[in-house]
Amino acid sequence: MKILAISGSGRKASSNTALLKAVSEIASPDHEVSVFSGVSELPVFSPDAENAPLPFPVQAFCNLIRKNDGLIISSPEYVRAIPGGLKNAIDWLVSRDEIIGKPIALMHASHRGDDMLKQLRLVLSTVSDGFRSDLFQEFEFMQLSPHEITQEMTKPSNQQKVAHFLKDFTHAVEHIKSR
Repeated sequence: MKILAISGSGRKASSNTALLKAVSEIASPDHEVSVFSGVSELPVFSPDAENAPLPFPVQAFCNLIRKNDGLIISSPEYVRAIPGGLKNAIDWLVSRDEIIGKPIALMHASHRGDDMLKQLRLVLSTVSDGFRSDLFQEFEFMQLSPHEITQEMTKPSNQQKVAHFLKDFTHAVEHIKSR
């Protein structure tokens, strides 16, 4: 199963990106998890720019989504809201078919961020009937460096959480595909 893990952070030393990279490294051979950490490289969305040809970074992002069976999104909270880069990335997908029905689940690298998660759940459930609000895995990695997060993810308890999450996500993807 091919899974695209999207980081909602534009930071180079992002805890969410580090979490997703660690997930990609410890995932079972049944799960090919690739990480997209380029939300800050997408141009600002405008309906005027939706006509062909799309800006190259947007087209590349849409192609990644199309090629994967499902999406996992992990994002920080900025000012109690979805970070602008992630919201912009989602805005580029609203009137396209790549996101429709695409299985989507959330991970989170902090014990905080409930306001952002609530907003993100609303937005994702609006753009894709494949969004699975019941699939969520949270880690308490706030204030840890990417290296420390990688070390934490080697712990058996965290590896078990990831394995269980990916197993549940696989079942959700298979269920959606069978409709």
